[in-house]
Amino acid sequence: MTCLHLNSQENQKVPLSEVLSKIETLHRITFNYKSGLIDTIEVFPLQNKLSLPEKVKKLNEQTNLIFKKVSDAIITISKPITICGYLIDEFSEKPLQDATINGTLDYAISDQNGYFEIKLNSEEELVTIRHLGFIPINREAKLFNKEECASIIMFVQQEMINPVMLQTYLIKGIDKKQDWSTAIDYSRFSLLPGLTESDVLQTVQALPSILSVDETVSNINIRGGSNDQNLFLWDDIKMYQTGHFFGLISSFNPSMTQTASVINNGSDVSYTDGTSGTIHMKTNEHINSEFEGMFGLNFLNAELFIDTPIGDKSSLQLASRKSIDDLLRTPTYNVYFDRITQDTEIQNNVSDVTNSNQEFNFYDTSLRWLYNPSDKNFFRLNFMLTNNNLSFNESLNTNSFERNRESSVSQNSIVAGLSYIRQWDKKFSSTLNITNSDYKLEAENADIIAEQLFLQRNSVSETNLKFENRYVKELLQFKLGYNFTETEIVNLNDIDLPRFVRRDEEVLREHALFGQAWYSTPSQDFSFRGGIRANYITEFNELIIEPRVSVRKAIGNHIEIEALGEFKHQSTSQIVNFQNDFLGIEKRRWQLTDNDSIPIIRSKQASIGILYNKKGWLADAKAYYKNVDGITTQSQSFTTKYETARTQGSYDAYGVEFLLRKKLEKLSTWFSYSFIKNIYTFQDLEEVEFASNFDITHSVTIGSTFSNKNWDISAGLNYRKGKPTSIPLADNEIIKEDINFDIANNERLLDYMRVDASAMYKFKINNTFRSEIGASVWNIMDRRNVINNYYRITDDTINQFSRYSLGLTSNVVFKIYF
Repeated sequence: MTCLHLNSQENQKVPLSEVLSKIETLHRITFNYKSGLIDTIEVFPLQNKLSLPEKVKKLNEQTNLIFKKVSDAIITISKPITICGYLIDEFSEKPLQDATINGTLDYAISDQNGYFEIKLNSEEELVTIRHLGFIPINREAKLFNKEECASIIMFVQQEMINPVMLQTYLIKGIDKKQDWSTAIDYSRFSLLPGLTESDVLQTVQALPSILSVDETVSNINIRGGSNDQNLFLWDDIKMYQTGHFFGLISSFNPSMTQTASVINNGSDVSYTDGTSGTIHMKTNEHINSEFEGMFGLNFLNAELFIDTPIGDKSSLQLASRKSIDDLLRTPTYNVYFDRITQDTEIQNNVSDVTNSNQEFNFYDTSLRWLYNPSDKNFFRLNFMLTNNNLSFNESLNTNSFERNRESSVSQNSIVAGLSYIRQWDKKFSSTLNITNSDYKLEAENADIIAEQLFLQRNSVSETNLKFENRYVKELLQFKLGYNFTETEIVNLNDIDLPRFVRRDEEVLREHALFGQAWYSTPSQDFSFRGGIRANYITEFNELIIEPRVSVRKAIGNHIEIEALGEFKHQSTSQIVNFQNDFLGIEKRRWQLTDNDSIPIIRSKQASIGILYNKKGWLADAKAYYKNVDGITTQSQSFTTKYETARTQGSYDAYGVEFLLRKKLEKLSTWFSYSFIKNIYTFQDLEEVEFASNFDITHSVTIGSTFSNKNWDISAGLNYRKGKPTSIPLADNEIIKEDINFDIANNERLLDYMRVDASAMYKFKINNTFRSEIGASVWNIMDRRNVINNYYRITDDTINQFSRYSLGLTSNVVFKIYF
């Protein structure tokens, strides 16, 4: 009878408050909860022999309440809630798709109607809503309307009304913005063929008319321009070094880079330099309220990322990458190393000299600190240190002695920037940016036979101050600002035997005033932005006026037309003196204009485009014309004819770029094509007009990316016409011990083709950790693409040398987030 009575009691529910009281007495703990939370809740009694965690788990299963241990003596109880809503753009009043909504343990993404739904642990849980171009919303769950799914208005960033015009321009995370730029948002980014990392400078090459003729991120060509004609910014800091492995991978840590904007034409007047284009990378401007971190490892490097709050008004991000060659030399690493050292002194030497102890490493460290003391004030501090270092030993063995010398080449950058934004009221704001960028490339080349040491150094130090005022009134925006830049460049050549030293130091100071107006109609079907920038270079007493204009018009709901134009200039360029500059690893050095033999580079560009977007189909076509004057032969990477020429000229580039994309629910497939005609004009050369070294007449990209909650899978093909080159004149190849070349750039290298694939699997380990595992294969067909050639005379015979792209290259990545 007693057993039956006990079983009957265990099957009868009792008030939760009684069970909690017994647990508190037995385990000497305290439960904290809101008054009235458990008044009507009943549970089955618990056996005393159960441990405290077991009792808490059973109570959770019976009540669906959240039990959270905050200390050894206190457990809080809260009720999970579900909130929902519709996100609306306050300016266009349209739904916002693909916004991210984050709680402590769960997240959601808004659909095409702007709708989202997310489960939270309690009413006190902080909810963060983010969307590119809009002010993030940070709000406790209790402040949302829990009775119905209400509309939630998101406001555009005050510094610029610049919302996304078109989502998923290519794949998820690559969008078109209303300032005519292409925006990459890595918080929503899926995957591109051949990549396992969100490498910014590899990503931009998926866009039409952007490629690299030598497959490096340090030589990106935008609409036929050379790499030195691109402006690279990292949180408004100008970058003179962009690559690790001397250009094979980006030097910008993917964990720190949240967004990137690519501007081909119609630049904002606040931008200087970049006569061919601008790539502006930005870190996250959101102050994180929770600690986040990531550790990653691939076949090239290990990385660590930390984002930690400092109080409730500040947060700090730290990120670092380091090559793993010190611990393990992987096949991927070997392929990269062989690629950068092919046909150089590191790989080949004269027969009596042997090379050994070849070591290469790279690392970067980035810091970003945000401080928001009030709604009207915002501070941002940035710092980055980047380094590449290669060294090797040369040994000379003879019958009587052995001699050893070390040669090395290093490349490093140290940059810093401070930004202050003052929001005076809802309409008027001011921004002050102070930045400094220091870059140094140095090589010590030991000639062990001649017992000679050759030291080369190229350094850049640039300080920039920019002050902007912005005024927004309904449909109009105004911008007025001032910009000061001081640039110092030093080039050093130092030979110890025979003694020779040449040191060239140049300093240039430039002041600029700029103003701009931007008008958009209430329906956003028409937009006009026009401005002017006045630049004054003190050393030359030179005034340069640069107008810029951008117009966009919507025709119906599915067609957009645009017209863009700009004048730009720049005072820095890169030169290639000899093939063996800096041991042949990095052959380009920065120089400043002298307004004579090295002119100021000036560009004029105009383009017109039409875009169609309906039912997942997107077609975007543009035609453009660009003239760039003031280039030198030294800056154009000649390796055959005119390799040693020293003169100035210009180029004219006109072309068409086309993108066709089809977007299904989880699949995005695209085809892009670029045509360009790029012609040099050099009045002092034998051929006044001939094809540019960057005249890649035809370029095609085909790709497809599948993306769902757990998987990102991508594959694609890149094809382009071979770059122009010069060859020796048949039957008359040598004249007076010099190579006699045929007509300049009248031949082409073999066409370039590459097939890539990659996959990434994302999964949740537990409530604290989640992980990503991925793999990529670059150049699946292992095609031997020639990217460059040059000629040398040996014993009255001409020898041809070729450099090749990466062969079959695989990589694997593992990341864990916490």
